[in-house]
Amino acid sequence: MAVVSGLVIHPHDATALPEERMAEQNLRPTSAIVEALTRLDPAPLTTPRPTHLRVVGTCRHFATLSCALLRLRGIPARARCGFATYFDPGKHLDHWITEYRHAGERRWVRVDSEILDGDLVARPEDLAQGEFLTGGEAWTLYRKGAVDPDTFGVGGTTHAWGVAEIRGNAIRDLAALRKMETLPWDEWGRMTASYQGKTGPDYDLLIDDVAAACAADDPDTVDRLYDTAELRVPDEFR
Repeated sequence: MAVVSGLVIHPHDATALPEERMAEQNLRPTSAIVEALTRLDPAPLTTPRPTHLRVVGTCRHFATLSCALLRLRGIPARARCGFATYFDPGKHLDHWITEYRHAGERRWVRVDSEILDGDLVARPEDLAQGEFLTGGEAWTLYRKGAVDPDTFGVGGTTHAWGVAEIRGNAIRDLAALRKMETLPWDEWGRMTASYQGKTGPDYDLLIDDVAAACAADDPDTVDRLYDTAELRVPDEFR
């Protein structure tokens, strides 16, 4: 997964690139990300690129590309959508990471391939408990009154904070467990209404079910809940 840091460049770090390159952050399938990379440089993906030859992408690109490379090696892996605690003390910032199944230890290991070469946390290759919260985990803590929802949001914004951000990432994480890794800004179902403060207790009960399904780590439970019109990713986001 360390190779991914040499393949993707975050938009915030890509200001010297032509404006049209920013559209790369909207690439959805991993195959399209790889195609963009090989157009820029036909070298094997194991070859680190200089910054101008990396694909422009968000944390979601780092996570999904890492997943693809792990799966290529036969290692079960999945992207997770939620919030990181290590970018801004006291804040939970919208973020995506990768999990892979460690067969020997019989657990899912959380890796942030975007920061593997940094020192934001002690072990980015095996994130400690609480350093990253999935959307569902954040929701469960919120429902227990254990966290302030206003500390959850999108870095660099003033409006994208609060409980609706937790709801949205809980649903995106459910989709990711079905290998439907949407873009961070995709909205479907009642997400938009939630962001506008127009949902009620019934929607919160649905998010309770989403959080429970994601925590259960049972594919059948995830499948049953995801395969409803309310939560299924629409075709235009696939």
